[in-house]
Formats: sequence, structure tokens, C-alpha cells
Amino acid sequence: MPISPAVPRLAVAALGLLLTVTTTTAASAATPPRPAPAGIVTAAPHPAPRSTPARTAVDATDQAAWYAPLSTRGRYVVDAHGDRFRLKGANWDGAQGSWTGSGSADDPADHHAGQDSHGIPLGLDRAPLSRLLADFRALGVNTIRLPFSNEMIHSTVPVPDSAVTANPPLRGRTPLEIYDAVVEALSESGFAVILNNHTNTSRWCCGIDGNERWNSGQSTDQWADDWVFMARRYASVPRVVGADLYNEVRRDVLDDPNWGLGDGHDWYRAAQIAADRVLTEANPRLLVVIEGINWTGVPVDGLPHGRPVLTPAHTLSHTLVDSHKLVYSAHVYGYTGPHHSGATGIGETHDARYQDLSRTELSAALDDEAFFAEETGRHYTAPVWVSEFGIGSSETNAAARTWFDNVTDYFTDHDADFAFWPLVGFEGHDDWALLRYDSAGQRSGILDGGDWRATAWQRLMTTPGKTGAVASVPLWHMLSTDHGDAVASLRVRATGDWDAGAHKAACPDGSRLAGLSHTGGRGLCTDAGTGDLRGAEARQTVVTDERHVPAGGDWASGYTKYQCPAGEFLVGYSLRGERLSAALCAPARTALSGAGRTVWFDRSDNRPADAAGADFAYGRYKGQCAADEYAAGIAFTTRAGSPPGPAALLCRTLP
Repeated sequence: MPISPAVPRLAVAALGLLLTVTTTTAASAATPPRPAPAGIVTAAPHPAPRSTPARTAVDATDQAAWYAPLSTRGRYVVDAHGDRFRLKGANWDGAQGSWTGSGSADDPADHHAGQDSHGIPLGLDRAPLSRLLADFRALGVNTIRLPFSNEMIHSTVPVPDSAVTANPPLRGRTPLEIYDAVVEALSESGFAVILNNHTNTSRWCCGIDGNERWNSGQSTDQWADDWVFMARRYASVPRVVGADLYNEVRRDVLDDPNWGLGDGHDWYRAAQIAADRVLTEANPRLLVVIEGINWTGVPVDGLPHGRPVLTPAHTLSHTLVDSHKLVYSAHVYGYTGPHHSGATGIGETHDARYQDLSRTELSAALDDEAFFAEETGRHYTAPVWVSEFGIGSSETNAAARTWFDNVTDYFTDHDADFAFWPLVGFEGHDDWALLRYDSAGQRSGILDGGDWRATAWQRLMTTPGKTGAVASVPLWHMLSTDHGDAVASLRVRATGDWDAGAHKAACPDGSRLAGLSHTGGRGLCTDAGTGDLRGAEARQTVVTDERHVPAGGDWASGYTKYQCPAGEFLVGYSLRGERLSAALCAPARTALSGAGRTVWFDRSDNRPADAAGADFAYGRYKGQCAADEYAAGIAFTTRAGSPPGPAALLCRTLP
């Protein structure tokens, strides 16, 4: 989110970081919900949101436009009918907090742009909820990203009556109860609602402010508990379609977040934990939105620093228990850059900002940092949602204006999903807002003429993109046992611990094991060629010896072979250290036969020429069956001096 013009973005962060460097010794309703997959616990909202007299009826045209819940097919978000649903959104902020962290929290002057949100969505003091929603529809947006703070969830103090002057039925309610009313009204008015955990404390983001990470000031378990609470709370609200897990993960004074190290600052691991808990304990209908890392390093020329965004997903991507629920997210503002924090003065470096890049350079940066993830047939393939971008209506800087034209052209040309920041503001206070309201409720902004952003906005909103049915595409998913289990199958989870003490990995339901790495414990899953190969029966086979290798069927001479029984195929594996511990097999829905071949990978890579699925074990030897094959066995050696990890796969032709 943009920071107050009086306090440049990340300037406070930069000051803290510089002090660290210089003093190193100092410290739809129209479609019923699909049944929950086996093993998922569905829970009633807890507690049920209070209804509000300020509800807005759903327009018939809105009802017919799309059908909840949403899911994904390759790079696209689709509705319950399988039709493309482009996230054309905006951020209705306020419930995440607006106090800047200095001065009195009771003084509006000490809030972002002089706007005291009172911890609820902005504008409820100035216009009736029904009118706000009508203005949102006039903008053409179909999705509202609705930020909240963990502090808001737990607050029991009603907001002052002045905060809801234009909505008297909301008087006497806590911030969470008002959030309830807003969520229900948005849903009933036909908007897709994506809940966004924006901050921990109700304080304006995004510097050194106590909101740097999901677990700043709280544990990862507490954070995930809050997500389960929120997902359950709105499980019965039909158009609540997504959980955007955390906003702009970044460095605090001392430490960077990371992607995959397995420690307390591992955003990859924390997002995986929260995503699985949301989908299994709270609401399996939700999309799970995982944003990349917004900032690491110290913003000083000559020291490492930059915006990793989604680049780590190239080599370590998320595999959820539902393969059709992951959306990746990125933020793009003109005053930041690939290696620029956005600060001016303290913390400003000589790196280029995005607004300094040419059209071609900007396109390349966006491709490299985020939109690579939309490439088809990769383990990281997912829709990419630019859940924040924006600029002010009073912006006069030519480079910034050109950036806005270029970035909206990029979104248009790439048929991208997006959400503008912010949607609502106060007239005379926040010129970034698409819609601004004065104290009498009069509206101004992009709908009312004279706003230079309108031309680019209209092109973005009205240029046709892909519509209608989206064809299913083969799925590819990575399994990583780097720091623990990677059991993405609910059917396997339901059977309990099938190899106690080992690191276990199992493909998501509907897919099969297609590849393994020689070291590092990585696996690759797919449903290519056949879709879900597994039969209806619940049984599975844990293979820990060679009893299923038929006489005369030695496909890896001199190596130990864990082979599935006849009629079964590989869905998982387990390791003790680097050594293979067991193979996990499941019965097929159809007879399995066909020729087999041995794919060796203990001395080099051995993958199909088309590299389907992409490099799932970067820097490691790996082997992979072809898309028209299934894996039926794993071979390894126990010879002294030889790595004990998987060395070969038995690949057989699909029926």
C-alpha cells in the first residue's frame, strides 16, 4: 500500500536498517457448494456474522455473471461452472488500521492521509453502504480485496458512532461485527470477496511497524489459528471466495524473511501451514492467495537488497491439499523497483524504480518477478493476481504517469488479474483513491470526470480478455521433504502415519508420482495423460521390501527395488535422512499393464525432452517418467560410499 506523502514508504524501515548497519553491536449463491473432499472437516461459521439492515439486493445480472466457489485451471481463475472469472478488483481498506504509529491514535492527523478508519472499511461515516456498493459496481470491479488486522479480530470495543454516521444500523458494533456486515453486503451485491490479513496490529503498513511478517508479535500457530477462525466465520457467505494470507512480507530491523529455510522466518513454510489448515479445518471452497516476498536486505548502495517477489517459486513452489486452489500474488508500484524500496531520503538507493524503466524493461521485470508463474505445464503454474497497484489522481511526475499507462497496458495485454489500491478515500485527503467522499457524502474521483487515470483505467476494465469455458490442463506439483513431511493427499492423511519417524511425501489426490530426485528428497506429481488414475477403494500399500518384484523382472540389477503390487502405481515415498525408507502405492481404477523401462538418474538428469513440470529439484540429479507413463517402482543402493537416495524409476506405459 502507498504510505502517506509526509512519510516516504519504508523510510522508517530504512532508518532502522541503517542504524543496524552502522552500529553492528547494537540490537454463488446460485450453485451449491461442492461436497468436501474426503478427510476435510467442514465447520459452521464461528460465530455467525450478524446480519445488517444495510444489505443490498443482488442484481439479477450480477447473479448470472458468475457462480461461486472459485477455483483454478492452469493460469486462470474459474467459477463453479468452469468459466473464466477474471479478478478485476480494488482494495477497500481501513479494517487493517490507519494509525501511522506516531502521535495520538485519537488524532486524525496522525493517521494515514489524515483518515482515521477506526479499524473498519473507510467511508461508512460518509455514505450508506448501499450507495458505496452501487458506486463500486459503476466502476466495473467484480472483486473486493478486504484487508483486516489480527488486532481487529480480537477487539471487543465498539467503534464510535461517528465512524458509522451514514450507516446508523451499524452503531454499537465492534470492528469485527462491522466487517461482518460489509462482507455480507458485498456478497449479496454480487462481488467476490477476498479476505486479506494485511497487518498484525491496527497500524498503517509497510515499514518497520510491527507488521513485517505474519509472526511479528505473535506465533505462526496463533496467526494460523486466526485464519481458521476467519475462514470458518464466513464459510456460509457464498461469495467469500479467497483467503489472502499476508501482505508484503518483508525484513524487520534485524532479519530477512526467507522462502524455504524451515526456520521461524520461512514464509514458504508458514503459508503452506496456514493454507492447509484453512482448506482442511475451515473452508475447502476458498482460493488461497500467497504473495511473494516484498523486501529483503538493507537498502544501502553496495549491500545486498531487493524485492524477490515470486522468483523463489521457480525452484520451490507450493503444493496444496486441493490442487485447484492456489493463486500467487504480487504488488507493483511505480515508486518501488526490482531493487528499490520506494524510500526517499534515508534508505533511498541509486537503483531504478519501476517508473524509471522503459516499457520493454518494465515488461521484462514483471515477467521475471511474477508472471513467469503463469507459464503452462510447470510445477509452479498458477494464476498471478497483482493484488495492489495504484497512483494518485494529482500525480504530475511524467515518469510516474507513463509507468501507470505502461503497467495497465501490460495487465491489459496479458489479460491479468488485478486489484487497485485503494478503492475509497476522503476528499482532500487521499488522492490515490478511485472514489473519494467529502464529509457531506458527495463523491468525486475516477467516475466523475477530470481524473487523468480514467483513460488507462477504462482500457484496462473494458478490453476483452478470455471468457467462457476454460479447458482443463495437466497439473504438475512439487513435493519437498526439506524440513518435514509433504503429504498433500487427504486420502493418505486419513490413513494415519504410514512410516513413523520418516519424512513422508504423497501427491495431491487426483495425481500420481512422476519424478524423484537422487538427493534432496524432491518429488514431482502429475495427472497428465489420464487424469485421476486412482480407484475408489481406500486401501494403499506401503512397500518396504522386494516382495512385489516378479521372478525374472529385475529392472535394476544390483539395486534394491521397492515395486508396487500388480495393478497399483506410485503416489508417494518416504525417506530417513537421504535413504529411501518406503514406497507408497495405490490401486488404479483400471487395469495396469504395458511395457516398462528403467529411468536411471543417479549420475545425471534423466527427464523427458519436453521438460514437462520444469526443474523440480534444482541443482540435483533427477529422473522422471513421460507424461504417458506411470511410475511403478523405485530403486536405490545401500552400497558403502554411494548416496542411498532414489537412483532409478520403473516407468510403465499408461493404459
